[in-house]
Amino acid sequence: MWFDPPMTPTETDLADALTAANRAAVTDLFRDNPGHTFYYVTLTTPGEAFGPALSAWSHEALAQRTDADEVRYSYADSPFSILGENHLKPVRDLFAARPAVYDLDDEASEAEFDLRLRAMETALHRLADEGLFGVGVARGEILILAEVVPEDEDNVARARRLNPSGPALDAWLAYWGVG
Repeated sequence: MWFDPPMTPTETDLADALTAANRAAVTDLFRDNPGHTFYYVTLTTPGEAFGPALSAWSHEALAQRTDADEVRYSYADSPFSILGENHLKPVRDLFAARPAVYDLDDEASEAEFDLRLRAMETALHRLADEGLFGVGVARGEILILAEVVPEDEDNVARARRLNPSGPALDAWLAYWGVG
C-alpha cells in the first residue's frame, strides 16, 4: 500500500493559521474586557521558536500593580498572559510539525528560526492592516510585538517593522533604553 507522507506546513500555512487564531483570540480579549484600554499585545516564543503564546497588558490592569514599572512589558506577569489557548493550540501543532530548530545544523536552524518569526510577524502585520489594533491615531497607542523571550536583539527591529511611530512604540523603546 502506498501512503503519502504528511506535508510539512509552509511559512504561509503558519502565517495563515496565526492570523486566524490571533484574530479570534484578540477579538475575544477586547470583547471580554470592555473596560480595558490595551497598550501591549505580544506573540512570544522562546529561543527554540516553538509555537507562540499570546499575552497583553492594559493600562487598567497595570494600574493595579505596585510594581508597574517593572512589569509594564512583561508578558508573563500580565493578568492577560497566555490568551486564546483554544485558538492557538492548533497553531502550535503546525509549528511542531516542522523540523525542530534545535535538531538542525546551524545554517538550517537559523533559517527555520527566521521562517517561524517571519510567520509571526506576517500574521501581526495582516491583523494591523485589517484594523484589529486600531486605525490612525489609535493604532499608534497599542504596541504589537513578535518577541523572542528572554530578550532577543532582533525584537527591536521587529517592533519597528510592526508599529507606526507613536506613543506606544516610543514608550517601549524608551523603556528598554533604545533610541
